[in-house]
Amino acid sequence: MTHKSLKKYKDAQQACEAIESLYQDSVDYLCTQFKAFSHGKIPKKKVQAFYPRLRISTKTATRKDIRRAYGFVPKPGIYEVTLTNPTIFSEYYKEQICLLLQNHDTAVEVGLSDVPIPVHFALGEEFHLENDLTDEQMALLPELFDQPDLSMMNDEVANGTNIVSEGSSEPLALFTAPRVDVSLMRLRHYTATNSKHFQNYVIFTNYQFYIDEFVAHAENLMAENVNGEGYHAFVEPGNKIQYNKSLKESPPDEEGFALARLPQMPAYHLKRPDGSGITMVNIGVGPSNAKTITDHIAVLRPHAWLMLGHCAGLRNSQNMGDYVLAHAYIREDNVLYKDLHPSIPIPPLSEIQLALEQSVSEVTGLQGYELKNIMRTGTVATVDDRNWEFRSLIRQNRRLSQSRAIALDMESGTIAANGFRFRVPYGTLLCVSDKPLHGQLKLPGMADKFYRQRVDQHLKIGLRTMTLLREIGPSKLHSRKLRSFNEVAFQ
Repeated sequence: MTHKSLKKYKDAQQACEAIESLYQDSVDYLCTQFKAFSHGKIPKKKVQAFYPRLRISTKTATRKDIRRAYGFVPKPGIYEVTLTNPTIFSEYYKEQICLLLQNHDTAVEVGLSDVPIPVHFALGEEFHLENDLTDEQMALLPELFDQPDLSMMNDEVANGTNIVSEGSSEPLALFTAPRVDVSLMRLRHYTATNSKHFQNYVIFTNYQFYIDEFVAHAENLMAENVNGEGYHAFVEPGNKIQYNKSLKESPPDEEGFALARLPQMPAYHLKRPDGSGITMVNIGVGPSNAKTITDHIAVLRPHAWLMLGHCAGLRNSQNMGDYVLAHAYIREDNVLYKDLHPSIPIPPLSEIQLALEQSVSEVTGLQGYELKNIMRTGTVATVDDRNWEFRSLIRQNRRLSQSRAIALDMESGTIAANGFRFRVPYGTLLCVSDKPLHGQLKLPGMADKFYRQRVDQHLKIGLRTMTLLREIGPSKLHSRKLRSFNEVAFQ
């Protein structure tokens, strides 16, 4: 496709409308052709439709506000990206295009790319393609419709390993449209909720106890007659939706139902109309799950994510139920080392750290020096071996002691590192649930008592933190600490 097919826009809203129109036309065409194919009408040639493309060409790299971490290109040149699903990303695209127009005083260009939309992605999250086709049709499908191509779904831009060939355009965003689409589909698979329900402030946990408290809190908000916190809906796995009873006209209930069996990583969404609500995900145990879910939620460009969970306290001075505010990580998760080497430091983000500390103080009622009675700030070690305690004590203690680590878990370092890798503000507040180095093991009776005493308070701290971060605002949260030398323009 030649560049002549691109149209120029100096208005972000008009550019977004053009993107949406092109995308919808492509999807409608694919869906119509697939429906005919599923009813036995075989196309005479391959059916293709293409993603929209956004491009900007600039001879300057100056910008009006050097404090902002995104919204500008790093040097003169041509930059472009393929885009998808404007229904979900309309406000995000509009903000990014607005900033480009403000910073570079030149038009953006919109048109069709030469990247085909796989029919699986065009049909959407709810459609199970295989259910409607015969074996013969399934055999013909790859010849007639484009299939997902994993070679186009890498994270080279985010990892800083992308090489632009001479004469090619530079990337405008971290993710291409196919990479975004595959994550939208996998979010539906892993969490059993549609991607449109995810909110901009995300809490990860490794225990269902936290989810139970979150559900109870959300249901209380939905049952109130006054919507003081601005939450208008609550969504559970299966896309089961409850609307706030304070709404004068509740929307008709969408399709959705309570699931008989939960998915691998169930997600729950306390929604606000502008997307600034809170999503909470039970990621289960282990760094593999932590990487998997953050790989996919990152394409939604959240404003912050936090880890609230349990950890092993490594210091004798700690008590069961004490809090750990991570400001550094030892990363022995063995899932991110090829993308982000463990030697690369993951810096604490001041806005997140201060919000977490303030929330602990507000919820517990302790201030200043007294706060040290229940909370320590320090290094958290994240490992991939749940039975790390069974290693030789000499081998085990040496590295932990040399690092000055105060706690150990299996998810926090991975979540923070993927936040750093994908430019998503991150933080960690853990609660000491056992002290294996000091003879206090996590056993059924001890654990049950601990859960009852601490989960409610810990969750309240997390929710309060998200409120404070929302008040700070995304432009201040997306720190320049997260940006590399030659960074993409999109946040």
